[in-house]
Amino acid sequence: MTSEQAPWHKSSYSGSSGSCVEVSEGTQVLVRDTQNRNLGHLAFPAEAWTFLMTVVRLS
Repeated sequence: MTSEQAPWHKSSYSGSSGSCVEVSEGTQVLVRDTQNRNLGHLAFPAEAWTFLMTVVRLS
C-alpha cells in the first residue's frame, strides 16, 4: 500500500453473514473478498469506480 492508498475497510453494504468485500480507496480502488484475502484483489481507476457507484445508485 502506498501513501496514496487508504486502509482496507469493510463495505457498508456487507451484512453480518461473512459474505463481505473490503475496499481500499485511493488513486486506485482495490476490492477483495474478506474470506479469501490471500487470492488478491481487483484494482480499478478511481474514476471508473465512481462511475460504477453512480450507475448502481441510479438502478
